[in-house]
Amino acid sequence: MPVRRGLPLSQNDLPYSVIRPAAWHAGVIFASPHSGRCYPDWFLRTTRLPMEVLRSSEDAFVDQMIAAAPDFGAVALSAHVPRCIVDLNRGADEIDPMVVRGTPRHPLNQRTLAGLGVIPRVVSQGRVIHERMIERAEAEHRIETCWRPYHQALAALIAEARARFGRAVLIDMHSMPHDALSHLQGPRPDMVLGNRHGLSAAAWLSDAVTEAVEDEGWRIRRNSPFSGAYICSAYGRPGQNVHVVQLEIDRSLYMDERSITPRPDFDIFAARLSRVIGKLAVLDQGKADRIAAE
Repeated sequence: MPVRRGLPLSQNDLPYSVIRPAAWHAGVIFASPHSGRCYPDWFLRTTRLPMEVLRSSEDAFVDQMIAAAPDFGAVALSAHVPRCIVDLNRGADEIDPMVVRGTPRHPLNQRTLAGLGVIPRVVSQGRVIHERMIERAEAEHRIETCWRPYHQALAALIAEARARFGRAVLIDMHSMPHDALSHLQGPRPDMVLGNRHGLSAAAWLSDAVTEAVEDEGWRIRRNSPFSGAYICSAYGRPGQNVHVVQLEIDRSLYMDERSITPRPDFDIFAARLSRVIGKLAVLDQGKADRIAAE
């Protein structure tokens, strides 16, 4: 799918798309907050980095892969805004004082210190995005026109799922550079499931995701090195029947990371992943409740 240009970030332009199924079966939502690829000219004029470097922070093609979810009775939510402009998997208050002028140097979490706040300072390999610091008004504009509408849409879908099905299940889909796992000992996983060490989702959901992934022959690991970021922590409330897991996919399985192009066997990978999506889209409520009670 090509890079798109011209998203002006006005109140009239949605920074996301929602695709609904003909019949929503089980309150399951598949989301891709990092696959946006609309790069407006005004932003490209403010950065020192070429397009291929900017795109290294994308979860490229993940939105394309979850587009199958509505065919199985789940909702698909995908971002249009690139992560290097606004990171939708960060809190709106995770503002880096080294990026946004006039930001107090209050205690920062490790993500923001590393340059990965809601307005990122760097893309992969620590490459600095902006030519100069941006004004606070610009940061707030990005948050109001991109971050807030996406999270309002996500919160509304979760509320609707709870009202209709008694629960909401969010599978937050991401991709990870192959080198992100180079430090791990033993067999390298193909995917990493994050559930905040059990805080963002009940065990039955993590078990179901693990089983579906392993049925396709992929190796999966839990909570290391990614346990789930802002979306898991902000929305995951198992005690209130809102379950959120983050699923990271090794990019080398389906794309050439250097050129950001699909591998020749991309369609085969996507078909295998769609079988995973199909199983999770119709998670049996009664079975899940029985497992949770045991």
